[in-house]
Amino acid sequence: MNKQYGYIRVSTREQNEDRQLSALLSLGLAPKQLFIEKQSGKDFERPQYKKLIKKLSYGDTLYIKSIDRLGRNYAEILEQWRLLTKGKGVEICVLDMPLLDTRRDKDLTGTLIADIVLELLSYVAETERNMIRQRQAEGIAAAKARGKTWGRPKRKLQPSFFAALKAWKSGEITCAMAASSCGMTLANFRYHAGRQAGN
Repeated sequence: MNKQYGYIRVSTREQNEDRQLSALLSLGLAPKQLFIEKQSGKDFERPQYKKLIKKLSYGDTLYIKSIDRLGRNYAEILEQWRLLTKGKGVEICVLDMPLLDTRRDKDLTGTLIADIVLELLSYVAETERNMIRQRQAEGIAAAKARGKTWGRPKRKLQPSFFAALKAWKSGEITCAMAASSCGMTLANFRYHAGRQAGN
C-alpha cells in the first residue's frame, strides 16, 4: 500500500513550524508520518530529510507546504526533485503551488509544466538568496568604510601590565606573579607579553 509523508523545515530553532504543521495535519497525516527539521536549507545534509528519503518508496506521496521548505539551493532542489520523482517514483505535492503536484496531469504536458514551474521557482529562490548575500556584503563594506568595527573594543593595557612585564623580564618575579599583579590570567599575560615582544 502506498504511504503518505510530510516534510516540514524551519531554518532556525527560534522559527515556528506551526503553519506548516497545521497545513499537513489538515490533510489527514498523522504526526508519525511527518519529518520535522530545524535546519538551514542551504544543502540536503539534514538528518530528518535523510530519514525521510530512506522511508520513501515507489508510489508514496510526499507533501510539503512550499518549495523553499524542501531547500534553498537551486541546483540541489532540482536534483532532489528528480531523485524523488524519477529515481524513486515518488509523487510530490507542493501545497502552495498546485502546478507542482506530480499526481495531476500525468501526460507529457503536465510533466513539462511542472518541470518549467519548478525550474522557475528554484531559480527565483536562488537569485533571491544571492541578492541577500550581495546586499549583506555591500552593507558590511559600507559600514567598514564609515569606520564601524565589530567585536569587543580593544582594551588598552594598563601601566601595571608594563611594570609587571619589566619585572618579569628582569627576573625579579615569575610569570604567574606578574600576571597576578596586574589582574590578568597567566595565558592573557603571556599573550600580551608575546605581542609586546613582537612590536
